[in-house]
Amino acid sequence: MPKFLRIGVHQLNVSGYTSKAWWVRRVGSTVFLKWGAVEVHGVGDKRKIYWTIPPREKTIRCGTLQRAKDYVKNAIARRRSHRYEPLSGDIAIRRRPANRGAELEQALATILFVDIVRSTEKAARLGDSRWTQVMNHYYAAVRRELKTLRGKEVVMTGDGLLATFDTPATGIRCATAIREAVRTLGLEIRVGLHAGEYKVSGAEVFGLAFHIGARVAAKARAGEVLVSSAVKDLMSQSGIRFKDRGVHQLRGVPERWRLYRVDH
Repeated sequence: MPKFLRIGVHQLNVSGYTSKAWWVRRVGSTVFLKWGAVEVHGVGDKRKIYWTIPPREKTIRCGTLQRAKDYVKNAIARRRSHRYEPLSGDIAIRRRPANRGAELEQALATILFVDIVRSTEKAARLGDSRWTQVMNHYYAAVRRELKTLRGKEVVMTGDGLLATFDTPATGIRCATAIREAVRTLGLEIRVGLHAGEYKVSGAEVFGLAFHIGARVAAKARAGEVLVSSAVKDLMSQSGIRFKDRGVHQLRGVPERWRLYRVDH
């Protein structure tokens, strides 16, 4: 099960930063992928890596054993050429002591997930130097829109963003503003929004609402801002138009959810 960690400039000997990890496993002619935000603590042999939130998952059925082997080989080659380094240890899920329950606080917010469409392909086409410049402009554009609409950045990985907003309207406005801003860089994004409660403990946030938000984003198409029914139900008087995208089963999430596209 090869695993890779994205390494940025000056991060090889630094502890306490967030990054992105990628995991692949082949079983016969089927390939399983996981990827998402991670926290890196410690350096060298003492380094430990934790998923910041549950990773996104994808299953690719290649049809034949040789196609599956080729898929894995090519995917690994792409990661190694884009500042990913192989990981020998596990990516852990952070365990929280049972007595920490008293420290938890409940919060309610609109949760925003942003993901760049086909980022690996674009990075391969542009090359490392040019891609780094594009990503620097991307980070600046995203953070500018977050600041303007008072969004709170939770974590930003190589090509993804998780942020929270006090109201659904500001979350949607920020999502559409980011979409238009990054198009000038030749980038297309997919966005998912969900409104719900989550837990806060110090600098950590966690809860089912983040799982739902991530799965909503995974259902979005290129350039699409997709929201859960929880967001749409809070926006009946907003004047924002939505188009029904049907009922979906979100991976790992109980029940089925009706999703809507923000339609201007």
